[in-house]
Amino acid sequence: MTPVRSSGTLMCIASAACFGAMAIFGKLAYDEGATVGTLLAVRFAFAAAVFWAFVAAAGTLGDVRAAGRGDLRLGIGLGAFGYAAQAGFFFSALERIDASLLSLVLYTFPAIVAAAAVALGRERMTGRRLLALVLSLGGLALVVGGAGAGTLDAVGVALGLCAALVYSTYILTSQGISGRLRPSVLSALVCSGAAVSLTLGATLLGELRLGELTLAGWGWLAAIALVSTVGAVGLFFAGLPRVGPTAASILSTVEPLVTVILAFLVFGETLGLVQIAGGALVLAAVLVLNSGRGRPLPAAPVEHAAAARAAA
Repeated sequence: MTPVRSSGTLMCIASAACFGAMAIFGKLAYDEGATVGTLLAVRFAFAAAVFWAFVAAAGTLGDVRAAGRGDLRLGIGLGAFGYAAQAGFFFSALERIDASLLSLVLYTFPAIVAAAAVALGRERMTGRRLLALVLSLGGLALVVGGAGAGTLDAVGVALGLCAALVYSTYILTSQGISGRLRPSVLSALVCSGAAVSLTLGATLLGELRLGELTLAGWGWLAAIALVSTVGAVGLFFAGLPRVGPTAASILSTVEPLVTVILAFLVFGETLGLVQIAGGALVLAAVLVLNSGRGRPLPAAPVEHAAAARAAA
């Protein structure tokens, strides 16, 4: 392995680890006075400010001025509606179910994107994609069913599945614009749109309670914004050209594994053997989607999935 590829591998793994820690940071923030509304509003406002600072420092503000109004509106709209909804579902689910379970439920999105791409005529159905879909759905059934009667929060699982579905829609919708805007500019637009809509929504619902946050709570929210948003996205895009989209997407399967391990170490969360087997099937589906010589799950969605993770 060349030094460039080796460094790219480490960057992609580090990115996945940063994303994987997000659910842990969220749980810890809840323990320190954060509500879902407070968490989302602060996270996106903080991340948007950092991304815009990066854009200004890189001297790429001209790209924003040169972009068409349609792309600017679409970028902001993706954050205000698509990613705001996905993040809302994700962190609402996190209030009700374990971080480890939620990470495996969410990670069905690659198979959902593959199935949707076929349904929309963007891709053709192949044996590899069909196998990945079967593995993902079978794994999800084991993950959910292995919890045992009376121990599973059905609403929490449903919210997690909604997050996966909305996220998949977001990835497919953003496929075009991501090729026209720099990742940093698109991330800044998405985070800005999400920050505005989520702050307004949290205020109207009485969920924006900044005064209830402890100092530690502010720290965990800053960790979500800096580590699991800006750092994770930056590391992914630094590693992506070094290893390629297929390898990057495979390395990203470290994400739910990191969440499961951290959830055990921090909260003592455990998965049953049936759930572990289900999680293995979900991850196997991602590997199947990116195996073989044929073109994998559209490279664009693989890249957008990480750019989009600015709100994951």
